[in-house]
Amino acid sequence: MDLLHAVLLLAAGLAAGFMNAIAGGGSLITFPALLGVGLPAVPANVSNSVAVCPGYFAAVYGSRKELRGQERRTLLLLPVAVGGAIAGCVLLLITPEAAFDMVVPFLVLGATAVLAFQDQLRRVVGHPARISLTRQRAMLYGIVGVGSVYGGYFGAALGVLFVAGLALVLDENMARVTAVKNVLSATVGVTTVVVFALFGPVNWATVAVLAPAALVGGYVGARLARRLPSKVLKAVIVVFGTGIGLYLLVHAFV
Repeated sequence: MDLLHAVLLLAAGLAAGFMNAIAGGGSLITFPALLGVGLPAVPANVSNSVAVCPGYFAAVYGSRKELRGQERRTLLLLPVAVGGAIAGCVLLLITPEAAFDMVVPFLVLGATAVLAFQDQLRRVVGHPARISLTRQRAMLYGIVGVGSVYGGYFGAALGVLFVAGLALVLDENMARVTAVKNVLSATVGVTTVVVFALFGPVNWATVAVLAPAALVGGYVGARLARRLPSKVLKAVIVVFGTGIGLYLLVHAFV
């Protein structure tokens, strides 16, 4: 890895940490960057999952004020996130990548559509304030489980998937939903680090460059998310999610 490659990865890590804290999708910056410095697809995917993890923790720290009052509910979701992430990691290591690549774009676009039409969907499933506690928990566990499997496998736009699902069920503003998303993303991230460090082909040189940059970008992004009005933050996430989904769709079929 020469100086030009290191600068490319540094810039990609900063941008990815920033995006992940606000909307998710940072892996669509770092993953192509890793391919660009010469890593094959699977080592690039695995190294990317390990490298962006510190950015999630910086985002959690940056959004800690918005987590107040949500600690118990969030903690109950963490075992589901860990189990789902492990399942996703196993899928990546034992199955062909091509089949899942065909499904990923539709998951991202579907999640973005759920967030964009959140108010209309709430008329169908019911407003969060009127959902029973038992039903809310079941929906949360399902959303977090599916999202975590996806995050363990690939992870790009994981934040979009989480925010879309959580916002449909939780009666909170977007900044507080994003704070919960950051905790769940960090949990999925650290789980993938453990699994891939033990069993995956991680390129540690690229991780050493990307990870600190993602850490800084994640903290800055979380601070910005706190200041954005809910409607603006929601619009940013929808735009990011649509762009990411279309990119993946073109990539999958071209």
